[in-house]
Amino acid sequence: MQVTSRTNFDSVVLGFHALSDSLRVNVIELLRDRELCVCELCDALGVTQSKLSFHLKTLKEAGLVRSRQEGRWIYYSLNLPQFVALEQYLAEFRRFSAIVPSRSCPS
Repeated sequence: MQVTSRTNFDSVVLGFHALSDSLRVNVIELLRDRELCVCELCDALGVTQSKLSFHLKTLKEAGLVRSRQEGRWIYYSLNLPQFVALEQYLAEFRRFSAIVPSRSCPS
């Protein structure tokens, strides 16, 4: 499977960019088991709400997390279909990319 459309390509790039920060990976790890509200995430990570909001926005834009509001609280959970899309993208390298020995440079 090649990333054929611009939308798919952008989605893959945004997903891997979102996963390139340790705080965002920690958020993903915390959401692995259950949905959490912002205050629970802040407490678990030891960060301010403003700092966390920036990182949650990046994760949402990448489609890796989704949010829902209940009263004045916002709850976050993983958006598993986007993780499947990233996993499939990587699996294509393992499945269809031949490992070709390097050639000598003609220098």
